[in-house]
Amino acid sequence: MGELAERAGVTVKTVRFYSDRGLLPEARRSAGGHRRYGPEALDRLRLIRSLRALDLPVPDVGRVLDQEEALEDVIAGQLRELGSRMAALRWREAALQLLRDAAPEERAERLRLIGAVTTPSAPPSTAVMARFWRGLLPARLPTRLRSAMVEAAVPQPPGDPTPAQVLAFARLHAIASDVRLAAELCPRDRSSAAGDYHPAVLYDGLGEAYALASADVRAQRTPHGGEALDCFVAAHARSLGMRDTPVFRRRLSERLEREAHPRMGRYWRLVAEVTSREPGSPEPNLGTTDDWLRAALDAQISRLAG
Repeated sequence: MGELAERAGVTVKTVRFYSDRGLLPEARRSAGGHRRYGPEALDRLRLIRSLRALDLPVPDVGRVLDQEEALEDVIAGQLRELGSRMAALRWREAALQLLRDAAPEERAERLRLIGAVTTPSAPPSTAVMARFWRGLLPARLPTRLRSAMVEAAVPQPPGDPTPAQVLAFARLHAIASDVRLAAELCPRDRSSAAGDYHPAVLYDGLGEAYALASADVRAQRTPHGGEALDCFVAAHARSLGMRDTPVFRRRLSERLEREAHPRMGRYWRLVAEVTSREPGSPEPNLGTTDDWLRAALDAQISRLAG
């Protein structure tokens, strides 16, 4: 054991540690009970040291030694874990910068918001927001559409966030955690589901309308009529088994205005801030695109009334 340790440039204690864990099998024992190792032990010990230098856990080192093809899986797992830790560190750095730069009277509130979403070893979770949206969506919505809507409505935390994005994400989490808001919004959804209502038709059509309007929203063009607005109105009409007429458009505008909730408008503005790649260049989202289409509908109705 001493000779092996000397040749490998490690301590006897290190050799004993790996031997006791089965990573470095001994060839035999001497008459006095001393461990003896074969010539292959030196290469094996050097490989163990190389793997441990990459901070691979001992069990993973054992897997690689037993199965050479396991190295690829072990590396992939370590890269995922390292990426998660680095993302958590970047989040913590931006959060600390946010607190450092806050005015004294703002720090208590910001610390409360950030503390609700920050964990030491992983990026913040989106579970609360996902649960919030699953509760708001119609019960009869197919799984495919439900999953797509939740994915589109819940922003992922940025990999390299700015302090402002940390604050925006924390505020989103606070909105989604508000049980009173959820209670206010859920009855709206149930009341609109009365009668001949087909939520799958509505959400399928809205997805198409949002896609058509996204370029105009991204370019911050003035809301206007056209294919996107016609698709938006048609989705609402078909979901209720009604026809798209001027009267329907007027009533739809009135209903959407009644159902609008100011805190949800804030939610979508925060989503835009979290997902923005550059300050001042917000990415379209479900809420901002819906607002644009509603504004286009209102503008059209105003022109017809005039």
